[in-house]
Amino acid sequence: MQALTKKPRTDNGLVTLHFKVRPENAERIKRYVAKIEPEQNDETVITLEDFFNKHFPGQTEGAVYLRGIRTRENLSQTRLAELTGIPQRHISEMENGKRPIGKERAKLLAEALNADYRAFL
Repeated sequence: MQALTKKPRTDNGLVTLHFKVRPENAERIKRYVAKIEPEQNDETVITLEDFFNKHFPGQTEGAVYLRGIRTRENLSQTRLAELTGIPQRHISEMENGKRPIGKERAKLLAEALNADYRAFL
């Protein structure tokens, strides 16, 4: 019986690039490259649903996105409340999945956070 073996790694026509970017953009660029040129290692591939269930059990994607994008923009819940007119208590409840975001609030949040409102829904 033949044993399974890994194929030797080849470049498959890929080109190595080296370039300089600002430190604050490095992670964004790495994520973008990973999206358009995913590694061929099936062991590391997980679904988005599995990722959320593992790292954010019981939370909705919209709630996680809201917290993440607010943090990315370096805004407190209080400051986001001032920018949107949504009470801070409601923002906290939305981030914790205790209050639905809704389309109108998603649009307010998206404008204040420089994001696409559909990601909050």
